[in-house]
Amino acid sequence: MTRLNRRQLLTAAGASALALPAGASLAQAAPSAAPGDVPGAVPAASGPTYPSRPVTPGADREAANGWRTLAGQKVGIITNPTGILTNLRTIVDEMHEAGTVDIVGVFGPEHGFRGTAQAGSSEGTSTDPRTGLTVYDAYGATATTMEQLFRTAGVETVVFDIQDAGARFYTYIWTMYTAMRAAVATGSRFVVLDRPNPTGGTARGPMMTTAYTSGVGAKEIVQAHGMTVGELARFFDAEFLPADAGGRLAQLDVVEVSGWRRDMPYAATGLPWVMPSPNMPTPDTSLVYPGTGMFEGTNLSEGRGTTRPFELIGAPYVDYRWAERLEARGIPGVAFREAYFTPTFSKNANKVCGGVQVHITDPSAMDPVRVAVEMLVAAKALYADFAWRYDSYDPARPYWVDKLSGSTRLREQVTVGASADEVVGAWKAELADFDRRRQQYLIYRGPNA
Repeated sequence: MTRLNRRQLLTAAGASALALPAGASLAQAAPSAAPGDVPGAVPAASGPTYPSRPVTPGADREAANGWRTLAGQKVGIITNPTGILTNLRTIVDEMHEAGTVDIVGVFGPEHGFRGTAQAGSSEGTSTDPRTGLTVYDAYGATATTMEQLFRTAGVETVVFDIQDAGARFYTYIWTMYTAMRAAVATGSRFVVLDRPNPTGGTARGPMMTTAYTSGVGAKEIVQAHGMTVGELARFFDAEFLPADAGGRLAQLDVVEVSGWRRDMPYAATGLPWVMPSPNMPTPDTSLVYPGTGMFEGTNLSEGRGTTRPFELIGAPYVDYRWAERLEARGIPGVAFREAYFTPTFSKNANKVCGGVQVHITDPSAMDPVRVAVEMLVAAKALYADFAWRYDSYDPARPYWVDKLSGSTRLREQVTVGASADEVVGAWKAELADFDRRRQQYLIYRGPNA
């Protein structure tokens, strides 16, 4: 493919498959192959080409099989609005209407089963008006609480089907881990209907340390784990459950995604994007989130209350210099536009914020954690008003960014003026060790396996 310069890449990215005409597919929108391109492949705005064969999530494969592997069991389903088939209907509605699956309960994570709750909230326990099924509130549940819910519902098989965002601090994977611990206690089978990791399959960022585990990082994995939820379930079952639950799952089954490759971002899959949470509106959001999510731990707005959360970052004290300094760095895969915005809620609500919009020019070249570190280092150097968010409710661990990054190290390095290279270099060895450990649990292959 022809290589474009930085500004041309930005223009190309703006006309990407995320804005296709109604009814058009990525393959239909793709230009004719240039010399050297892979025949029948879907080109990205820049970088690799992707096979044009369809990507089929585990839920669709199981539905095509008539849900037969779940027949004759009492099934509890952990899902949210992303648990859909390619016909855009939820797996719960489809199973319920098919009548072939005995659903004894639905378990809603953060934001709820139907997705009506904002960040840090859930829908509570209720009766679903569409199906009449009991929906149990699983957000924030301990393993003991989840075990009680499973026993109350009479669950024999737990099904997990949620689109993850690929970041350690995205809470759905910890709802899954809690449910896995409860399933060990109840002897329940555990089935993951797998979906692509929207960031691809490369592991990035610092390791969580035991002292800073919390609901946004319950176990020791790196910040951008680069695994699907099915692969994570295999990792959790072998690496963490024996110590935390006294044993492994009685049976773990992963219904795999077909057609997905580890270097394939979500926009190249051709699958519909359903917001996994209210502040994850596009696949581009998920690409930057494993990094820019750390701005939750600062006094800058992370873009909540705008239409481009985690892409628009700023504060009332930020000016044009931040964008200029970041652009001068030539950070691979991204460009920075000087931006001004007024969040309607969350931090700096109803205040005009100066800042940047992060534009993705090449998903294959971008490291979202590196991008965020560059942004943090530059903001700290430029603005005396830059500050870390302080949470007095946890006096032993008061800085939220420590829970997001996994330790005090990143905050302390940025505070004393370390360079981005020094900050990123500090986790090189632990990242390599995690990448080595995860290899045996990976299902999907590709250049980044």
